[in-house]
Amino acid sequence: MRIAMRRFVATVMGVGALVPMLSASAQVRIAETVYVMSNNADRNEVIAFQRDANGAYEKSQFDTLGRGTGGVNDPLESQGSLTLSTDHSLLFAANAGSGDITVFRVHHNALVIAEKVPSGGSQPVSIAQRGNSVYVLNSGGAGSVVGFSLNQNGHLHRIAKATAFLSANATGGASISISPDGNFVAVVERIANKIDTFRVNPDGTLAAPTVTPSPGAGAFSAQFAPDGKLIVSETGPANVTDGSAISSYAVLPNGSLAVVSQSVATDGAANCWNAISPDGNRVYASNAGTSTIAGFAIGKGGELNPLNGTIVGSNPEGSTNLDIVISGDGKFLFSLNGEVGTIGVFAIQSDGTLQELPEIEGLPQAVGFNGIAAL
Repeated sequence: MRIAMRRFVATVMGVGALVPMLSASAQVRIAETVYVMSNNADRNEVIAFQRDANGAYEKSQFDTLGRGTGGVNDPLESQGSLTLSTDHSLLFAANAGSGDITVFRVHHNALVIAEKVPSGGSQPVSIAQRGNSVYVLNSGGAGSVVGFSLNQNGHLHRIAKATAFLSANATGGASISISPDGNFVAVVERIANKIDTFRVNPDGTLAAPTVTPSPGAGAFSAQFAPDGKLIVSETGPANVTDGSAISSYAVLPNGSLAVVSQSVATDGAANCWNAISPDGNRVYASNAGTSTIAGFAIGKGGELNPLNGTIVGSNPEGSTNLDIVISGDGKFLFSLNGEVGTIGVFAIQSDGTLQELPEIEGLPQAVGFNGIAAL
């Protein structure tokens, strides 16, 4: 293992190290860079792992100039605290401890801070971007969604009167997503087990939410697929072994939700996160409690059909894969195994199953990591 060191003052800070190379039998091309967020209470950082020409990963750390919350395992209880722009030119990081958002410009293996702005609320935990619109979910206090406009230089401007509140205080806002047509913003209230859909007005402000109690127990994260269907991960009923599930919905013009597939079993425990392939044909669910990943084909109507017996990939036992992401080319899936301090790496096969590759090492164990993104 070779070590490289470099440090960038103020906006770019880095410490580099290489993790073991892929085995010769794994003749696959790994996505260029995967990012995770430390969520450290003293100094939040984004940690990048970039694959070099020899198949090894170089580790670099970039200061957000903000603070996380700290903690041990999944303290933010959210999806989307670290988000790449749709064109992969910008990276947004939620500083939940200091209540602000850092925007990085992405330059291959380096991140350069474009701006850091207040989130407009307390404890930002999830960020969504589409076009020149960015919406931030604040889970603290009353719980709110705040809208920003985004210019080509990566600067955010808060939209006047574009703050909308969740259904009640302390409902546990856990994820935010913008529909492909930009007409709706969807938020999951984890504690309240509700799904909120906000219509986006022409000026970027949000109408009052349409609040739908989740028919499935333990709604946690919701992501819009390219066809506009909303895919929701569910942890399942309490005290039910391997009771996690995943559902899909159509969003009607008035913002209400129509069930397409309801609570399809993921054959595992603690499914809190999902990742949709860039082509919209598949969705993967992260069963953190059983260290497995379930896979589903997304039908033309948004129906969810299990792939190859539902479980399509497994991390080592006890990995606690907190969050997952698919690379921009759709060829690889990465899981943030925060409890053990690794990143799981899988090649996505033609049938949707996952080929497990050597893990990326070099992270501390159980220190509150949250958020993952990949080029």
